[in-house]
Amino acid sequence: MNPLYHQVIFLTSAAKLCHAPPDIGFEVAFAGRSNAGKSSAINALSRQKQLARTSKTPGRTQLLNFFALDGERRLVDLPGYGYAKVPESVKQKWQQEMAAYLAERKSLKGVVLVMDIRHPLQPFDQQMMAWAGDIGLPVHILLTKSDKLSRGAANATLIQVRNRIRNRNWGVSVQLFSAPARQGIDQAHAALDLWLDLAAKGNPPAASD
Repeated sequence: MNPLYHQVIFLTSAAKLCHAPPDIGFEVAFAGRSNAGKSSAINALSRQKQLARTSKTPGRTQLLNFFALDGERRLVDLPGYGYAKVPESVKQKWQQEMAAYLAERKSLKGVVLVMDIRHPLQPFDQQMMAWAGDIGLPVHILLTKSDKLSRGAANATLIQVRNRIRNRNWGVSVQLFSAPARQGIDQAHAALDLWLDLAAKGNPPAASD
């Protein structure tokens, strides 16, 4: 594992894309439904318990949160879709800023799409993958909280998700992941290495068994 992941630091939060860091280098964005385990995944991948905020209250991530590995590589925690109980006008503003980031950010090299393994491929997840496919942006799915299921049930869900995305002809890779059990850390790092230009060029990591 590249030691840069242990050196990740919080860089800045941006309510608007115009307040984001300069659009240079390499970025990987983390997206997912509220309470899918997105912040926990970022913390696990960096081995830092408090890097990204975690909360039992869904929708706490309301900004574009940028974390720096070094001067040209960043991870970005996007607002969770589903959101908290806030006025519709606020939700629309968050959605507009996130959409602008995904569509316009030139340094964005890939999206890690976080899904609770017990509730995979929700409508917005599928919309995200379809949109990414249209613009040629690679997606790597983390089926989080896999420790909540038996090994057999987790692998069965993995196969089902893999088959569904294959049938839709999406160029998406998928794996099992558990932050508490530290399952799938190395495989997720392999996807990040590729997108952050930390490894030799190659294909996205295969789905786990």
